[in-house]
Amino acid sequence: MSAQQLPPQRSMAITVQIVSIVFYTFIAFLCIGLPIAVLPGYVHEQLGFSAIIAGLVIGSQYLATLLSRPMAGRMSDTIGTKRAIVYGLLGIVLSGALTLLSTLLQSYPLPSLLILILGRLLLGIAQGLIGVGTISWCMGQVGVEHTARSIGWNGIASYGAIAIGAPLGVVMVAEYGFASLGISLSVLAAGALLLIRNKPSVPVIRGERLPFWAVFARIAPFGASLTLASIGYGTLTTFITLYYLNRGWSGAAYCLTVFGVCFIVSRLMFISAISRFGGFTSAIVCIAVETVGLVMLWLAPSTAFALIGAGLAGFGLSLVYPALGVEAIKQVPSSSRGAGLSAYAVFFDLALAVAGPLMGAVALNLGYSWIFFSAALLSVTGLGLTLMLKRRAVG
Repeated sequence: MSAQQLPPQRSMAITVQIVSIVFYTFIAFLCIGLPIAVLPGYVHEQLGFSAIIAGLVIGSQYLATLLSRPMAGRMSDTIGTKRAIVYGLLGIVLSGALTLLSTLLQSYPLPSLLILILGRLLLGIAQGLIGVGTISWCMGQVGVEHTARSIGWNGIASYGAIAIGAPLGVVMVAEYGFASLGISLSVLAAGALLLIRNKPSVPVIRGERLPFWAVFARIAPFGASLTLASIGYGTLTTFITLYYLNRGWSGAAYCLTVFGVCFIVSRLMFISAISRFGGFTSAIVCIAVETVGLVMLWLAPSTAFALIGAGLAGFGLSLVYPALGVEAIKQVPSSSRGAGLSAYAVFFDLALAVAGPLMGAVALNLGYSWIFFSAALLSVTGLGLTLMLKRRAVG
């Protein structure tokens, strides 16, 4: 019986199994979201360092995630997905303790900053371990035929957790001070460790372990398409506020809200379309929709037009990651599944890393409107690459 023909009871049972595992992704990204909106201000205002240093503190976490991807995939494949997640949760506990220590040493700015950065590095490594571990665990639990659903729900958990965590962190700091952040991270991760103790894991798959760079080479064509399509997301989140200011508009935050809501709604409503129509077809349609949204942002004569564009961009981008992921994971053996997921995730990390400097240069030379034209052009390039990959697969 194919995925789209599953009876409602069976489909719901699979979803429940997936949600019970991606819960740990939710906890991890809640811990990432809590400090994300308040740490730059803490570093700049309380510790007295420049805005550049504040940005580096935030960026250190994402750099650690990117660099730890090979290790995360290898650990998931060799020691098991559950143990990889456990190590990730332990990393968050330590990160919370270091964050708390940093706030207690606020009167010593440099030691406080260095300890805070160490905590951010641990949080980044934990993000990589838990992100790969949960998806790989889901695929082992419910089957590779539900890869799209596993990746899709993992994304919902991560985006939803950050959406909740960011404003909650602001409220917590206002009410209880910066020390509450470190305590919350450690408590949340410790609670997840208690819950995961008795949860049965899937066995480690025996077989050939491909070197990470061999896996990376197999995944790269699909990852390149993902990068090209995802730069629009990095562009929107990084520059939408400056774009609005440049146009003399207010309410840039609503653009991000509309993008996020449409992103999650699309995953909830249409994730099964990937199983029904295939990863390539779903990705092609979704990249086309995202491109239309980016073009609307480029040409937007008003905030209403911009909001529609942001919504279409979120709606389209939502399924690109799982749709291309389904096809990418087919390129590696099951025994190297974790490495494949890690290699694939690197390309999304890359999109976020290059969007800032690349589109910053475009804005400096051409103006802010043209960043969305450039993102749309890259998205069209990704669409063309996906069409080529589909043609090659059919041939």
